[in-house]
This record gives sequence, C-alpha cells and structure tokens, in this order.
Amino acid sequence: MQKPIPTKVHGVLDYMTAAFLHTLPRVMGWSDNVTRVLDVAGGGATGYSLFTDYELGLVKALPMKAHLTLDALSGGALFGAALVMDDEDPEVRATLAGIGVWEIAAALLTRTQTGAASRTEARVDKPGAGYVESGSWSQQSMPTSPAGEPVHPGVGEGVM
Repeated sequence: MQKPIPTKVHGVLDYMTAAFLHTLPRVMGWSDNVTRVLDVAGGGATGYSLFTDYELGLVKALPMKAHLTLDALSGGALFGAALVMDDEDPEVRATLAGIGVWEIAAALLTRTQTGAASRTEARVDKPGAGYVESGSWSQQSMPTSPAGEPVHPGVGEGVM
C-alpha cells in the first residue's frame, strides 16, 4: 500500500508546522520553558527540512527516510515533554502531546520517494505497452520485415 502523504505535501507541512511551533506559545502566553521546547523543535525541523532531499529542500543532503526518522524522534520528544512538564497546565501538556503525535503520524504516513521517483517506480512495477507478464514475446509483437519475416536486430550485421 502506498502511503497517503507525498513528499511535496510533507515539505509544506514541515515549514507550516515549524512556523506554528514558533508562534503558538507566544500567542497563547505559555511559559518560557514551553516556548523554548517548541522553539528548539521548530528550529530543528526547519534546519533538517532545508537539508532534506525532497522537493522543498534547499541543499538536498539528508535522505527522506532520515528526515522522517528525525520527525518521529521530534514527535516522541514533544510527547515526552508533555509527560514530564508537571508544572504546566493540563491544556498545554495535552497540546504538546498532540503535536508530538501529529509529528509521529506524519512521519509514518509519508512516502519516502519524491513525486518523480514514485511515478517512475509505479511505471516499472506495472505492466504497460510492450510488456508481457509471462516474459515471453509472441510472434505478433515481434517487428517484421516487409516480407513478413521476423526482424532480429544485430544478427548477421557484425554486431557483437
């Protein structure tokens, strides 16, 4: 089964989530501790997104699988932060946990190949014009000479 989130959509989600992580604690008036946690998560996500080998990456050095692993680790860290920040309001902790689950889910549901690679793989995996699943060619699909004889390229032409 193909995962539902293409890498290009994931890239958009990356940058939107990073902006959200920087903005949310300030708009909500949350504590400095929560603000720092979300700033680190947002800054890290922006950093490794810029270096990811996908449509919205700038440097294209980090493989997509590594990017998704970092997303899942970041999500786990945010979920863990929600568990250990006992002095924060329950709503704040629930939001941190929800963002963590969001990041883990996005990592699990995102394809690891960019759009062009996914389309190429789909073409290679599925039979198409000129492809016979059994691996054998019928005489009807073989090119023929005007006399109706099968053409065998390279035979008798000195090609080795």
